[in-house]
Amino acid sequence: MDKQFNRRDFLATGAALAGSLMLPKAFAATRQRVRIGMIGTGMRGQVLLQELLRRDDVEVAALCDIEPIMLSRALANVSKHNKPAPKTWGEDRDPQAYKRMLDAGGLDGVIIATPWEWHAPMAIAAMQAKIPVGCEVVAGITLQDHWDVLNAQLKTQTPYMLLENVCFRRDVMAVLQMVRAGVFGELVHLQGGYQHDLRAVKFNSGDPAKPYGGGVEYGAKGWSEARWRTEHSVRRNGELYPSHGIGPCAMYTNINRGNRFTRINSFATKARGLHDYVVKQGGANHPNAKTTFKLGDVVTTTLACENGETIILQHDTSLPRPYSLGFRVQGTDGLWMDVNHSIHIEGKSKPHQWDDFQQWQDKYEHPLWKKYGKQAEGAGHGGMDFFVIHSFIEALKAEAPMPIDIYDAVTWSAITPLSEQSIAQNFQTLDFPDFTAGQWKTRKPIFAFDDRY
Repeated sequence: MDKQFNRRDFLATGAALAGSLMLPKAFAATRQRVRIGMIGTGMRGQVLLQELLRRDDVEVAALCDIEPIMLSRALANVSKHNKPAPKTWGEDRDPQAYKRMLDAGGLDGVIIATPWEWHAPMAIAAMQAKIPVGCEVVAGITLQDHWDVLNAQLKTQTPYMLLENVCFRRDVMAVLQMVRAGVFGELVHLQGGYQHDLRAVKFNSGDPAKPYGGGVEYGAKGWSEARWRTEHSVRRNGELYPSHGIGPCAMYTNINRGNRFTRINSFATKARGLHDYVVKQGGANHPNAKTTFKLGDVVTTTLACENGETIILQHDTSLPRPYSLGFRVQGTDGLWMDVNHSIHIEGKSKPHQWDDFQQWQDKYEHPLWKKYGKQAEGAGHGGMDFFVIHSFIEALKAEAPMPIDIYDAVTWSAITPLSEQSIAQNFQTLDFPDFTAGQWKTRKPIFAFDDRY
């Protein structure tokens, strides 16, 4: 019933706007400078703030955070860059302070970098205030959240971009060039995921000076992400962080632009890693050793696509392991895998042997990296954070379509609640909602990311 209601609501509010959303605008900059507000100045917010402060075409005009320590650090960083002090909200610790910031107006865009459960309501409030949104992943928690965010965007026509930075990773963008050049032939199967040991992120001592590790506290006694993120591992079981893996895979396969996800299922292992970490670091008698974690240590999600491809995602954050997103792009002529930085192309590689990927990456270097690689040096996540902020700001200035738009945002992020439903229903395979209401058939790829961005 909810899905049917939302589809009707979507059609009613969005039909008149859909055509205009697909029309590209001129890329000539209409504004030379934009005023940006930030909601959330925690550890992730500080990284994005740094990228904003590096730019001469951005004025950080407003900051909102209900944690005085982080708000104070943000103001100190603004001062360090010799930029005008922004107006601030949240010193009173009012969780609704962001609404007052939005109501004050005068912003050309807002960055949302808060705990996940706040992303949907904050984005909706910003769009209702006609302030374009750059939202950190994820777009929402429940499936209803995703419909609500989509409907708000369609109703207000306010730009929304998901700040998924892995789509801008250097090798990922080179592979995008290769996919479009037909190097892999016709795509058949892809893989990705979030394989990252987060135990020292989900637990710490509660000391603001030591946000990672050093203890086994979480919730009210924890600090930074341990204060809010760990709770999701306690009460949820699913693919909790899909966009790092699915973003590039969706772009390679033109999801929502000539292709779509049709079916999804998820499987979860038993949950052992976080409990073992608490016992090893804090002892068997620590109160948190009694916590029951719901999140399986490894969650595997399979997606089927309209054009016949399959995609596998793996969420693996509770066990000891080196970082890897586990990308694999495989077609009729060969494949690339990021774990061993290798590629094999039939007729060009030696039979049954891998080639080092570097030579292919150099050959297919994306125009964005050619143009801005030097500027991206020193930016977070190997330069990716420069590009995600750069694309958001340049699209705002030019009033151009967002390169990762509302349909991308809700489609990628909705994998989470759908995976939770699949696991809860004994690993059932589910239909994947078509958030575009059929427009995927005619929408054109806009993730070209040429040097206009």
